[in-house]
Amino acid sequence: MPLLRNPLRLVFAALALLASLASPGAVPVLKPEIEAFIDDMGRKHGYEPGPLRRLFAQVQTRPSILRAMATPGTARPWYEFRRRNVDPGRIDGGVRFWSENSAALERASREFGVPAELIVATIGIETVYGRNMGNFKVLDALSTLAFEYPPRAEFFRGELEQFLLLVRDSGIDSGTRGSYAGAIGMPQFIPSSVRKYAVDFDGDGRRDLVNSAADAIGSVANYYRSFGWKAGAAVVAPADPGAVEVAPLVAAGIKPHIKVAELKKQGFTVQGAIEDDMEATVFSVETESGPRVMLGFNNFYVITRYNRSVNYALAVHELSREIRSAFGPVAVR
Repeated sequence: MPLLRNPLRLVFAALALLASLASPGAVPVLKPEIEAFIDDMGRKHGYEPGPLRRLFAQVQTRPSILRAMATPGTARPWYEFRRRNVDPGRIDGGVRFWSENSAALERASREFGVPAELIVATIGIETVYGRNMGNFKVLDALSTLAFEYPPRAEFFRGELEQFLLLVRDSGIDSGTRGSYAGAIGMPQFIPSSVRKYAVDFDGDGRRDLVNSAADAIGSVANYYRSFGWKAGAAVVAPADPGAVEVAPLVAAGIKPHIKVAELKKQGFTVQGAIEDDMEATVFSVETESGPRVMLGFNNFYVITRYNRSVNYALAVHELSREIRSAFGPVAVR
């Protein structure tokens, strides 16, 4: 029966192939771009391809991550974003977090020159003081974005590389969970930031941003100092542009680039004791009564290095002021 024999042979061959793939030593077949990434990890960092292939064979692509990237929360109008983030719960939680970690915050402020309230507010905006650190496997999140999100694939492949190095060199579990963008721990550091800026602030020999509030505090302070935070300097100031067309100034970018004196010369009125030689950027946020024009200075730009959103940076600043006011005076030592 020659017509039957060939189909049976094909069936047996298919079963044999499935059995071989199911065996412990099987090498999974992956997408070409993942194979290319694995090859790069071998050339650059000495990784063996087999273990990485087996690791990536377990990765799950998460469509919900792609949806979240398409609709970031920071894209809401400022008045909505503020209502969600500079709220009584985060203010009260910030006061508690400060009280519970006052020694670490005082030391971080002293050593890094970054105010305690800014550190607290950043952790508050990011994870509500460690309560919401994310439920996605970091490996799933970064792989989804590295291989399924073309607009920023190159960036996230770099973060995937940094995460695998963390797993190898720092003992972080490959199953660690974090945000949909692959951010880790109380301060939500992406892997490259963990490697560059995380510090062992509690002295236990590990940089643990998930379980150690002290390490999170010291790491946030180190991050801001590394990007040039200036102690005691202004962050933002409200401004009235008068008849000046602000669109070109806003389009010039978030990095301070024009002196306050020049803005005043053009017709701006600036509120507060702001020195004329300070460099500023002009930005606008949407309030319930319409656009509000503001000036951002170096320290505002530093906060945007944490998250490039103007809404985010302004929320951190305003939450820090609310927490500072609610916490009360701090003893000078």
